[in-house]
Amino acid sequence: MIRGIDHVVIACADPGAAAAELESALGLKATGGGRHEGRGTFNRIAWLADGSYIELIGVDDPDAALLQPVGAATVRALEAHGGGLATFALRDDDVEKTAAALAAIGSFGAASHGSRRRDDGEHVEWWTSFPKTDLAADATPFLIQHALAGAEWSHTALAERAAFRHPIGSPVRLVRLDIASGDPPSTAATIHEHLGLDFWAVADLAVADVGPHVIRLVPRREMAVPAVITLGAEIDAPRTAELLGLRFDVERAELPLPVATVD
Repeated sequence: MIRGIDHVVIACADPGAAAAELESALGLKATGGGRHEGRGTFNRIAWLADGSYIELIGVDDPDAALLQPVGAATVRALEAHGGGLATFALRDDDVEKTAAALAAIGSFGAASHGSRRRDDGEHVEWWTSFPKTDLAADATPFLIQHALAGAEWSHTALAERAAFRHPIGSPVRLVRLDIASGDPPSTAATIHEHLGLDFWAVADLAVADVGPHVIRLVPRREMAVPAVITLGAEIDAPRTAELLGLRFDVERAELPLPVATVD
């Protein structure tokens, strides 16, 4: 059961420096992160009020990273563009069931377990299912289900995340993800074939409503950057910043903001 965009994965040469840049330029603070042991990657995380998040991911062992889908997408993004949007994940509340159904049509693999060690030593766990094709910014996303416990995914943690005031002055939520595509209808058709996600056409755009979020595939000729992440916050005037290989737009959003649920 797909609930929305779970997180966007931004490849960075130095996630710590990227987190500082994100906070300085936009007022969005990264307060989480850790190391994917044995997978060659590490990250910093900016949590958002709706339960989604922005992952700033780096590589410390390219050989290990290339052996797993997100790490390989990160390496490719760093090598091709110096970083930027590598891929994104959709939140699924029963990823094993969804993966089994998609595996039956040959588009996704079985669900597998993953974990990350936080700086305080706690292990955060999840289950993912990946498309049979390579991950990329303008390709089929992957699916993830988190273990709803501990310092990051318990009811208490989600409530604290929903109330957290970033330096911009309020909680912040994800609104929309725009991705540059050479052929939006074709890309949308491929994602629909792999995942069953429905898109509808608006002029040259392909648009999908996914839970509280919107995904738009935009003709590359109309995009000055490869991707745009639109956020909502209770601010007086919109903000925009080009950094980390993409653009961030912050629009005014009234409180209360949507809060993630764990039912």
